[in-house]
Amino acid sequence: MPRKTKPTRRKKRAWWQEYRLVYWGLVASLWAGIGLATLIFFYALGLPDTRDLWKISRTPEIGIYAHNDTLIARRGRRTGRPLRYDDLPPDLIHAVIAIEDRRFFDHYGLDWRGLGRAFVANLRAGRIVQGGSTLTQQLAKNVFLTPERSFKRKVQELLLAFWLEATLTKRDILALYLNRVYFGAGAYGVQAAAETYFARPAQELTLGEAALLAGLLKAPSRYAPTRDPEAAHARAELVLAAMREMGRVTPEQADAAANNPVAIVTRSGDTAHYAVDWMLGQLPDFIGRPRSDLDVITTIDPVMQIAAERAVKAGLDTEGRARDAGQAALVVMTPDGAVRAMVGGRSYVDSQFNRAVLARRQPGSAFKPIVYLAGLEAGLKTHETFTDAPFSVGRWTPRNYDDDYRGEVSVKTALAQSLNTVAVQVSEQTGRERVIATARRLGVTAKLAPHPSIALGTFEMTLLELTGAYAHFANGGRLVIPHIVRTVITASGDVLYERRATPLRQVIDAGDVGRLNDMLVAAVRQGTGRAARVDNLVIAGKTGTSQNWRDAWFVGYTGALVVGVWVGNDDGHPMSRVTGGGLPARIWGDFMTRQASTQARTRLPGLDAVGRVRRGIFDRLFD
Repeated sequence: MPRKTKPTRRKKRAWWQEYRLVYWGLVASLWAGIGLATLIFFYALGLPDTRDLWKISRTPEIGIYAHNDTLIARRGRRTGRPLRYDDLPPDLIHAVIAIEDRRFFDHYGLDWRGLGRAFVANLRAGRIVQGGSTLTQQLAKNVFLTPERSFKRKVQELLLAFWLEATLTKRDILALYLNRVYFGAGAYGVQAAAETYFARPAQELTLGEAALLAGLLKAPSRYAPTRDPEAAHARAELVLAAMREMGRVTPEQADAAANNPVAIVTRSGDTAHYAVDWMLGQLPDFIGRPRSDLDVITTIDPVMQIAAERAVKAGLDTEGRARDAGQAALVVMTPDGAVRAMVGGRSYVDSQFNRAVLARRQPGSAFKPIVYLAGLEAGLKTHETFTDAPFSVGRWTPRNYDDDYRGEVSVKTALAQSLNTVAVQVSEQTGRERVIATARRLGVTAKLAPHPSIALGTFEMTLLELTGAYAHFANGGRLVIPHIVRTVITASGDVLYERRATPLRQVIDAGDVGRLNDMLVAAVRQGTGRAARVDNLVIAGKTGTSQNWRDAWFVGYTGALVVGVWVGNDDGHPMSRVTGGGLPARIWGDFMTRQASTQARTRLPGLDAVGRVRRGIFDRLFD
């Protein structure tokens, strides 16, 4: 019979280490639990009051006024009593659950499966593409909490979600959510959204309309059909596909709804639709979510707005079909950045997409003034000469628009005639990084790469962005921030926001502004912008045409107004040889002609009354 052996010292030590590990693990877990419970208790003490949960106020009405206090539009609706679950159309209920929270009727406020699914999807994509919040969590956040991103707010959101699930039925939670959630365009709650977008009660929504509203919940400001109708309809198709997956609609019903795009109503009594939509998108940045009726005083000039709309319509009606130019956009601002008029497309009824602030297109030669400004700041002289001839930068060879080369030309002539070879030489001599830095100083936020072609405007930017950059030339080189909101006032007269007139910081030397203005006046008088000339006005400006005539621009200014025009097609297909000196310049000239009688004869900075550079003795000696 084998003899029993005593445990070795090593085995005893291993047993003791395991014991200590388990013991201290339990102690740590206990303290962690106590700490977590204490933290939750502390956060629970700060939970908001949950009384009057069903006391839902109507959507605030917003009156939008021009700079002269003329009413432009009204947005928002008086929604009456909140909708109960039985009041909601079944299609809307199924659409919201299908796209936002498929296990809504099965979880208890927190969906572990949904969190896991979102985690895997985000891990695969390498970015946040899905969220794991349930409808109950979203309701808790919308009703009781702020949008603050913090651990405390997330814990409070979960606690409130559990409280809602314990206190209310699933039907009540869903109804409360749809009465509270934001649907874009200033509409809070499904009733306000239905009346805002479709001009009828939520109870009468069609399947397609329900899908569109459900699709807005992910990002209402981005997907609002008044902002981007194509994105809104594409999102609605995803909702219909999700409903079909869940068996809530038949394939035939989903296809029928997808193939019949929803029509968005417009308010016939309103004006400046595109400008109003842009303003409403900015309003929360100034005052947060509006909770009472508001009056917003904007910078819009009704007379200029009408003139801008007519100029765009007349230009496209006259030349659009023959030139295969389907769209145009126009922005008018004062030299300090106050937007006086905005046209985002040919017809707001047909398309609410605002091409003035959302469409990113290649500016072409309209970017060259920024290149030449960078050169002037680096010591370039307007009388300095360059050789206009074929040359290469690495493997890239810039070419002039007409394939014609003029030999020795001055800087002033090169900009007026929009010679590509000279612009690239100026950019290379100045330094591409310096050109980019100058653009940033003028408010350009577009993605810019230090490629030699930056001198020819081969990147994409918006019309508002480029027009704002030119405004610096019209005001003598002071900082410009394009803006439309002047004052926000409550119904009781409290001022929530007021834009204060403060001295603008100088960002360009006044002498360089005068020299650039002199060159850009020549670009209109003798150069590519001749079609924009208006009698008795000193005008500076620059044309721009992207490759294959996909985009055509003219941005010009006087001492009183800065106006930018873009012409092109939404799908980017080429126009029939439309250049910036053609249709855009004529639209620009038409608008300015309509405004010539009311426009102050303000001189351009650095120029005399007839548009010549005002030169001092040192300028004459050394320039």
